[in-house]
Amino acid sequence: METTLTYSESTQEFLDFLKLEKDYTTDTLDLLEGAKSRYLADLKINFKNSFESEYLSKKEVALLGVALAVNANNAVLRTFFDGNARQEGAKPEEVAEAVACASLLSANNVFYRFRHFMNKEKYNEIPARIKMNIMARPVVGKEFFELISLAVSAVNGCEMCVTSHEASLIELGSKEERIFESVRLAAVITSLSKVVY
Repeated sequence: METTLTYSESTQEFLDFLKLEKDYTTDTLDLLEGAKSRYLADLKINFKNSFESEYLSKKEVALLGVALAVNANNAVLRTFFDGNARQEGAKPEEVAEAVACASLLSANNVFYRFRHFMNKEKYNEIPARIKMNIMARPVVGKEFFELISLAVSAVNGCEMCVTSHEASLIELGSKEERIFESVRLAAVITSLSKVVY
């Protein structure tokens, strides 16, 4: 006989915040809820705190969220952040660019991570032949495109890309706190994507 798990008021409040249906469930969420894991409270607080930033606007948080959800292949979070981005005034082309940035950086992260791991002159001499025209005149602006690129690269673990994008951001006048906030957001969304999917 199958039993239906009833989520705590706190967990249900979190799911409501994410605009999920009342019957929404995942295996990992059930596991944590069934064990009365205190981690769910941490996850909820971490996520909600991500929306309160002195260095990122709500629109920027939402667009970063779109890119990071796409990078995690998480349809639930992509839908949530897409809705938030539009609510905060993001244009369709800005949302599309966040998606495109996540896709492009996924390719770059694989490629440049390989070059970095191999550290072989021959591989550094062969042209990459990966088109990156979107980086030339981004709709969201150069600085914010670099910020998305850095956040996605941090999640994907590409040291060369993280270092390069961080240097570009500093050169463009970004505050280190702004950079740090974007990476913290990336960490929190990545952790949430393991529970909500």
